[in-house]
Amino acid sequence: MGKHYIIAHDIGTTGNKATLYSSDGELISSTLYKYQTFYPKTGWAEQNPLDWWQAVCDTTKTLLEKTSVTREQIGAVSFSGQMLGCLLVDRQGDPLGNAIIWADMRASDQAKRLEEELGMETVYQITGHRISSSYSGAKIKWVKEHQPDVFKRAYKILQAKDYLVYRLTGTFATDYSDACGTNCFDLVNKVWSDDILKAWGIEKDIFPDLHASTDVIGGVTDWAAKETGLLQGTPVVIGGGDGVCAAAGVGVIDEGEAFNYIGSSSWIATASNKPIFDPEMKTYTWVHLDANKYSPNGTMQCGGGSMQWVTELLYQDSKPDVSMYELMNLEAEKSPPTSRGLVYLPYLMGERSPRWNPDARGAFVGLSITHTRGDMARSVMEGVAYNLKIVLDTFQKEGAPINYMWVLGGGAKSASWRQILADIYGLDVYVPSYLDEATSMGAAMAGAVGSGLIKDFQEAKRWVKRVNIHHPQPDIQKKYWEFFPLFNETYSQLKPVYERLKKFN
Repeated sequence: MGKHYIIAHDIGTTGNKATLYSSDGELISSTLYKYQTFYPKTGWAEQNPLDWWQAVCDTTKTLLEKTSVTREQIGAVSFSGQMLGCLLVDRQGDPLGNAIIWADMRASDQAKRLEEELGMETVYQITGHRISSSYSGAKIKWVKEHQPDVFKRAYKILQAKDYLVYRLTGTFATDYSDACGTNCFDLVNKVWSDDILKAWGIEKDIFPDLHASTDVIGGVTDWAAKETGLLQGTPVVIGGGDGVCAAAGVGVIDEGEAFNYIGSSSWIATASNKPIFDPEMKTYTWVHLDANKYSPNGTMQCGGGSMQWVTELLYQDSKPDVSMYELMNLEAEKSPPTSRGLVYLPYLMGERSPRWNPDARGAFVGLSITHTRGDMARSVMEGVAYNLKIVLDTFQKEGAPINYMWVLGGGAKSASWRQILADIYGLDVYVPSYLDEATSMGAAMAGAVGSGLIKDFQEAKRWVKRVNIHHPQPDIQKKYWEFFPLFNETYSQLKPVYERLKKFN
């Protein structure tokens, strides 16, 4: 039998989800292996990279054991991975400690010093990203300053998926999308930035070679074949960071296409032929899985997280036959558009895009004694949508037209919320058949294109099936767009208050 299948590993924060796809995009099977995150100090977050490898070995064997697919039929292995990490390894590829992951904030001083030396605008124009302690560059600098013995022994700095690609092939590599998450990458020229590395005091050689997400890095070695159950020589395609994999996995390949992910954090991303450099730096840009394109993005801190918060706060009394989320949706549907004049600011965890204000806080403004919890629930849905509309408007203003919006994630399971998004965005909202599989599907697409199982991403786009569509309702859209300036004005008025509240936190 021919080689018609791809194994896609999605190395997430809580575990590795391994998924088996056919070369025509059919999801055959998936399995999850969970691992721990360690918090040795406040603001620190680490994982053991050996746990990632164990996850890949176990899930690969599980997929092969529980399906009728043989290892000879696996045409490629590919990856999606958590981004913004810092794993230092020696010349043999052995970890020199735990990986510092995206959620770790220990390197704020290092990020601040880079801003003082080069300036936020300069780095943004080079990298397409603001300076942040979340990014790998600041973390590398922190290790150099605080763990000099470890840094002296380091040969390469790797992201999660890059380490696993090394374990499978024996080759050190990274892709353009993960390179974007270092704050050290020249977005336009697709090279490491000499100016930024000089400012950091980091040698270029510590970074692995750069590749397109569809590049075959090598074949599975004899040792890795024994560990995983794969066939020696099976092509390993490097894949990309989780955000850009999700974009491709929902068919956002060409200009005019976009998607909205609503998980704990929420974001809007589109596809473009060139980077978007917003003058106010509200958004940022990755290189797309298709290395000839880009994936502009804007991520808010607490989208679905806001919905979870208000539901758990107000709907604990739901009856056994109705979940609290079902009850919340039913009551929110009874509230009229604009929630009877109630504004919700979704800044429960500060804010990234579009405000970039860590001091911002959540607020209900306009509450009266006549408001119900259904009004409050609907107001939360609307507030998250208004906040994301700022991101959407930024893309459109900077020359990235958007014709429709796919939705993904747990929050997208709410039909009420999807309709609110359509009305506030003024766009058709598309619902894919797989709400939770876009990330692994994007990795599988990269694997299929890179290994030659399919021709290109245009062919891969046919994998994505639409099962529902929500059209904007003109009368309601008009009402929302009249209300939208109040949302922005409310934030502007409260901004100085947030600053003064800091000392009471």
